[in-house]
Amino acid sequence: MKRRDLIRLAIIAGIIVAAIAYLFPIEGKIRLGLDLKGGSHIILQCVPTPNAPVTEDSVNRVLEILRNRIDQFGVTEPVIQRAGTNRILVQLPGVKDPQAAMELLGKTALLEFREVVNVGPEKPLKPQRKNYSSENEYEEALKNYKEAMKEYEDTIKKFKERTKKERELSVNFNRETGRVYLLGKTWLTGKYLKNARTTFDRFGTPAVSLEFNSEGAKLFEEATRKNVGRQLAIVLDGNVISAPVVQEVISGGKAQITGDFTLREAQKLAILLRAGALPVKVEVIENRTIGPTLGQDSIRKGIKAGLFGGALVFIFMLIYYGLMGLVADLALAVNILLIFAALAGLEATLTLPGIAGIVLNIGMAVDGNILIFERIKEELREGKTMRASIDAGFRKAFRTIFDANVTTLIAAAVLFYFGSGPIKGFAVTLSLGVIISMFTAIVVTRSILDVLVSMKVKALRVLMVPKVKEG
Repeated sequence: MKRRDLIRLAIIAGIIVAAIAYLFPIEGKIRLGLDLKGGSHIILQCVPTPNAPVTEDSVNRVLEILRNRIDQFGVTEPVIQRAGTNRILVQLPGVKDPQAAMELLGKTALLEFREVVNVGPEKPLKPQRKNYSSENEYEEALKNYKEAMKEYEDTIKKFKERTKKERELSVNFNRETGRVYLLGKTWLTGKYLKNARTTFDRFGTPAVSLEFNSEGAKLFEEATRKNVGRQLAIVLDGNVISAPVVQEVISGGKAQITGDFTLREAQKLAILLRAGALPVKVEVIENRTIGPTLGQDSIRKGIKAGLFGGALVFIFMLIYYGLMGLVADLALAVNILLIFAALAGLEATLTLPGIAGIVLNIGMAVDGNILIFERIKEELREGKTMRASIDAGFRKAFRTIFDANVTTLIAAAVLFYFGSGPIKGFAVTLSLGVIISMFTAIVVTRSILDVLVSMKVKALRVLMVPKVKEG
């Protein structure tokens, strides 16, 4: 046996062992689609605010931003589509916990930089008896708390009465301290955001640095110019995150959100903003878990059809091509193993159309071997040696196999680009199958045949061309 053949066999064996080690135990490695496993069903509604009305463009932006955001969290093949004029349907395969689904969607992340019209007190903390040495001290603290709460509630009431007269104003609260703010004009929103990343402020506390596009940079510069010496509130989802005093005009379009963030909170906020701050307010009006849409019976039938189809192909190749058919069957087994390993590695989602793609690929995988074997037969009938016939057979069949697979890959790419949900699943499994079947048909089959020829296995020639004597 030639050294080159041994090296190729060793590489193939290494790939197979790595695929088996990665894939097994298979439980949890292959993600199943909504039709096979169920998931979360969420309906979101775009809600207008005085500063962010719901328009056709804003709903489309929300749709695109949610799609990008979910992709960043690795949920593949979700269903995200409009449902009416201002609603969006989101279905997340395999996510059965409603809370986890909302974690994946993230907060609505409506980012605004707003003028601070007035500031009220922080929300007072209720005294705890254990913190006081005597009952009198506790009663005195409780009395002060009630007075502070009355002042706090009166401020809120006064601010709310003012918002009834001036629609641009709104009452907002600091998410940590509960301090009440009366906010005015929105200078700019997250739609001008170019980038967001996690950084640290001067005290070493995690923060989020923002960079706006050219239009946003101009608006931010104007906002800081008009508010020098005054507070400018950074508002996220209606909560005041920070309200720094503008010391000077800031040009260049860069800002920083500081607050009492943990590093994880800052990273998550940066991801949400980077994935896109929503142009309008979005509310969740339905969030529930749904089961497999096709049912267990359909799943069993799909798997049974795949196994039955594969078995028929195995038997046909064995009967028609004998020992070479067995080689093709081995290559086919490697093909199926590598497809599932690739699906697991890419964290792709397997749907019922995806199973159909794998079954289709089984037929296409042996198709390449049949082309090669028929070419080899022709060469053998012309009286060439086994080694020369295999060389010529693979060389002549390669162009046909390559062209056929490239056109299929183009079709799969078009399906993936324009399709959605299960259609994308079909395109992914078909593409993987085409690429892997070329590898198994050309490399794996060729390597095994070369080894058999080196071992002088005469059955190869006899089974391929029974009436031709070895010479």
